[in-house]
Amino acid sequence: MNWDAVAGRFAPPARLAVIGDPIGHSRSPQMHNPALKACGKDAQYIRVQVPVGRVAEAFRQFAACGFLGVNITIPHKFEALDAVDVLDSLAKQLGAVNTLAIREGRLHGYNSDGPGFLRSVREAFGAEIQDLRVLILGAGGGAGRAVAVQSALSGCPKLTLVNRSRSKAEAVAAEIGALGGSPDVCVRPWEDEALREALADTDLIVNATSLGMKADDARLLPSDAVEARHLVFDMVYRAGGETTLLADAHVAGAQTVDGLTLLLHQGAISFEHWFGQPAPLEVMREGLQNAVKA
Repeated sequence: MNWDAVAGRFAPPARLAVIGDPIGHSRSPQMHNPALKACGKDAQYIRVQVPVGRVAEAFRQFAACGFLGVNITIPHKFEALDAVDVLDSLAKQLGAVNTLAIREGRLHGYNSDGPGFLRSVREAFGAEIQDLRVLILGAGGGAGRAVAVQSALSGCPKLTLVNRSRSKAEAVAAEIGALGGSPDVCVRPWEDEALREALADTDLIVNATSLGMKADDARLLPSDAVEARHLVFDMVYRAGGETTLLADAHVAGAQTVDGLTLLLHQGAISFEHWFGQPAPLEVMREGLQNAVKA
């Protein structure tokens, strides 16, 4: 890692970052830097590539360089969990850290995946999770697990977990069951007939896999499985066009939202952790939209 570049002479100075491996694709700087400028913060947000196994080292370096916080993306969210000094209770329940706040040299770990998901559903659909029956595709991965646990904690009445590796979905279901007062949770195989049956008892469909970023990615659901009454949340987004799942949903007349909205609200939550004030949401939204157009 080139720490001279991280701590070097930026104008304004680099005080916030996003780490991942790879990280060059991240649009977080285009979202956060306009927000920092709008709020009069003398700080710049940058990308830093950190190899697997070196997250704890990176956190120490960021603290030594006077950084205020860091966002953590794939594949470091689990490694970050063990690298912080103070772990937020929700991050512990969700099992991952994607936001770091550095206060007086102490590393505070948070997770904005779950809360960002709730805010996105509220904005896009005018709905609350406690009123929706939720089906999660890719429930065994980090994002899917976070959405599943957050949905359970928020009082979701029915939760259907689908994953290519069924054992991983069953492990998430067991974790949710251990929370107490959990919703009706079931695990379904990723097969067309089973999915059709599950969708009959579903209000909100969530894609928590990485499928959809490429035009030739495999279809997640049968093309005619989505109905007009469904709400469809695709956690990924594809520059220059919509994912196949969202295209099928639009044909059906369903309401949809993509991963850009989630990224926006995750970013706003991070800003709140770092500065203790509301984020300039519309400034961040405009910066993100401009980045996608570019």
